[in-house]
Amino acid sequence: MRDVLNLPVQAGGSLIFASDNSGGIGMKKEDVVTVPYDVVAYYSFRVAVMECMAAGADPMAVVLGNFCGEQAWNELEAGIHRGQAELGLTIPITGSTESNMEMVQSALGILVIGQKKEEEKVVRGKMGVIGTPLMGEGVINHPELIAPLSLFKWCCEQENMTILPVGSKGIANEWLHFDPSGTIPKSLEKLDLKASAGPSTCFIIVYDPEKEAEIAAKSGHLFHR
Repeated sequence: MRDVLNLPVQAGGSLIFASDNSGGIGMKKEDVVTVPYDVVAYYSFRVAVMECMAAGADPMAVVLGNFCGEQAWNELEAGIHRGQAELGLTIPITGSTESNMEMVQSALGILVIGQKKEEEKVVRGKMGVIGTPLMGEGVINHPELIAPLSLFKWCCEQENMTILPVGSKGIANEWLHFDPSGTIPKSLEKLDLKASAGPSTCFIIVYDPEKEAEIAAKSGHLFHR
C-alpha cells in the first residue's frame, strides 16, 4: 500500500494526497544536519511528489507547513520550485508559517495534492531498483547515486511499468509490496537493502523485460537489475 490518501470524487477519478515531514535538518543551531532551507524543501517535496506520481496522479498543488521561521519561507519555496522545474511542473504553492513560537530546530511538512483519472494497473514482470538508498549527510555527499526526478518522471510515463518510491524503511520492506515472500535477487545484495532511502533517493520498478535495454540506457549506473 502506498503512503497516500486516495479520495474518490463525484466527477470521476480521485484526489491523491501525499505528504512528507522533515525535522532537525536546516540552518538552526540545534539541527542535526546543517543544510540550506532550499535543499531541505527540495528533498521533502521530492518525497511527496514521487509518492503522488507513483500512485498515478498528476500533481495539482503543494501545501507547505513551515516551522523554520518566517525568514526561511522564500528559500523553502525556491526548493519546491526547483523540484517542479525538474518535473516540468508549474503548480501553486500555499501554506502557513509558525511565527508565534521560536523553534530550536528546523521542521517542515509538505503535502502534494494530485488528481488520478483512472485506476492503477497491476504490472507483472521483472523487478529492479533505480538509485541508491541514502539519508542525512549521504544525500549531500553522494548526489551522483540519487535517482533524478526527471528519470523518475520518465518511468511514470511508461506503459507496463509500476513504480514504488523507497522511504525510511528501506528496499527490503517496500519489496514485500510486490513479492510477499521477501525473496530479493542476489544481484541487489550490493545495495544495503535495510538502509533508509531518506528522501526517496531510490525507487523500485516492475517492468516488461522487453524494456530492460531502454531502462538501462536511460538510467546508466543507477539501474540495479
